[in-house]
Amino acid sequence: MKKILLDTNAYAAFKNGNKDAIEIVRIAEQIGISSIVLGELIAGFILGNREETNRKELSDFLCSPRVSMLLIDNETSEYYARIFQQLRMKGQPIPTNDLWIAATATQHGFTVFTYDKHFSDIDNLITCHSPGQLYP
Repeated sequence: MKKILLDTNAYAAFKNGNKDAIEIVRIAEQIGISSIVLGELIAGFILGNREETNRKELSDFLCSPRVSMLLIDNETSEYYARIFQQLRMKGQPIPTNDLWIAATATQHGFTVFTYDKHFSDIDNLITCHSPGQLYP
């Protein structure tokens, strides 16, 4: 089963009609949204000029039976701490929100669909940004 956790930029690419993003979302069997990503999206909506439309589209997306909200809990915090330690030892820090996204994906066994290259610095985290990476 191909399970993806959408990063904020991946959701934006999907909504902006990026062909690869649309295909990845289409072929994913399960789609996760982290509460961190949800916060980033809503913040962007508030700053933009289409807040109501964007919120409605996101709400509709979240209602899909293939989409689930992945919340942060105590176990996620353990994954976060281990990833933080690993990156610190490598001297390769990444943004804090992306640490939480990676921790959530690792905890639940999801591939992170992202266009941010720094996720590849995390050991044992699977990422994708093209459909061929899900089904080679």
